[in-house]
Amino acid sequence: MSKWIPILFLSLAFFSVKAQEKTVYQFDIKEEIAPPIWRKTKMAMKEAHELKADIIFINMNTYGGAVDAADSIRTIILQSKIPVYILIENNAASAGALISLACDSIFMQPGSTIGAATVVNQDGEQVPDKYQSYMRKKMRATAEETGRDPDIAEAMVDPDKVVEGVSEAGKVVTLTVSEAIALGFCDGEYNTPKEALAHCGIADYTIKKQNLSVVDRIIGLLINPAVSGLLILVIFGGIYFELQSPGIGFPILAAIIAAILYFMPLYLEGLAANWEILIFIVGLILIALELFVIPGFGVAGIAGLTLAISGLALSMVGNVGFDFQPVDMSRLIESFLIVIIAAGVSVAGSIFLAVKLFETNAFSHIVLNAEQRKEEGYVGTSTTEFSLIGSVGIAHTDMRPAGKVEIDSQLHDATAETGFITKGTSVKVISYSGAQLKVRSIS
Repeated sequence: MSKWIPILFLSLAFFSVKAQEKTVYQFDIKEEIAPPIWRKTKMAMKEAHELKADIIFINMNTYGGAVDAADSIRTIILQSKIPVYILIENNAASAGALISLACDSIFMQPGSTIGAATVVNQDGEQVPDKYQSYMRKKMRATAEETGRDPDIAEAMVDPDKVVEGVSEAGKVVTLTVSEAIALGFCDGEYNTPKEALAHCGIADYTIKKQNLSVVDRIIGLLINPAVSGLLILVIFGGIYFELQSPGIGFPILAAIIAAILYFMPLYLEGLAANWEILIFIVGLILIALELFVIPGFGVAGIAGLTLAISGLALSMVGNVGFDFQPVDMSRLIESFLIVIIAAGVSVAGSIFLAVKLFETNAFSHIVLNAEQRKEEGYVGTSTTEFSLIGSVGIAHTDMRPAGKVEIDSQLHDATAETGFITKGTSVKVISYSGAQLKVRSIS
């Protein structure tokens, strides 16, 4: 019996050491702060809590990005029941600084910086003060929550904020490693997570790194604003080409697939709401009604175009119902610009492509280029319809705008010059082209 006692003690010691071993969940934020990074962070935080990790460790290197995405990341970090550490690898600028301040401990590699959180537009120019005010207070509130100097955090956004010994009027604060350590914004200068963890007295641990699946990577790609813009190109381009030819063909199929790929990941991520998708569909229906049922292009067409663009743009931002207060207005404006520019480029490109496509050598084999000369025996169609110009007849069918007219007891294909002509209306032939009479209502 006594010989088993040492073995028993060794076993107990082994399991005791294993019990003390910690789990560190690690993931990266090394891209522009945008919806894909928010999605990635949300998944990482969820997985870390499900694993009951002891520490969440973020490796960061970013110049910033969208404020709404950064604010969402900041909030989920502050609400974490697991301590969150971050290692800044070169940059934690703008939105990256806000995220860093939400973490329990900040570590920085040599040569790194943190700060410069002024809100700017796509051209790098400062946006109006009401947007700056939102970011200032978010930085201040975050610093207060994590025990850092709120005045310095606010000065990272506001160039007019003066902090004695740190900043002067007209300049926003950006801290080097040594400055950040001295001011309590950094817990140490280290090159690797291992060194930072050792500083915290953590030696026995296993690292669990985030491993995104192929599906997760595809969804992350699809919600990227650049990819969303390309999908909008396909949506409007497909609709345009489909309107140029009767029936259901490849263009409308491509538009439908692009719309599904556009809305599906945004819906799964909680960005696109049911009502936003609905107003997009209603917009397309109104456009179709304007083109095929209602004469001209008026209220229905304009309303349909407005609804379609609004549905696409609003789906990009994380508003709750009609409450846009938590949404960065520059992000909302950016979403509308992406949709409007993409739609405009799509339609203009489609028109250009429709004209030039079959003129290229690549498509010459499906275009009839042969000349049919009269001297070679080719005879054109009858030109008797030209003699009907100026004649008066009756619309034999409704003309929307195409239909048939009756002139001297003979039926002819015709197109209304403008608008919609109802059956039985008196009409006058004003021209002939494309094997069709063009008529005008005279009632």
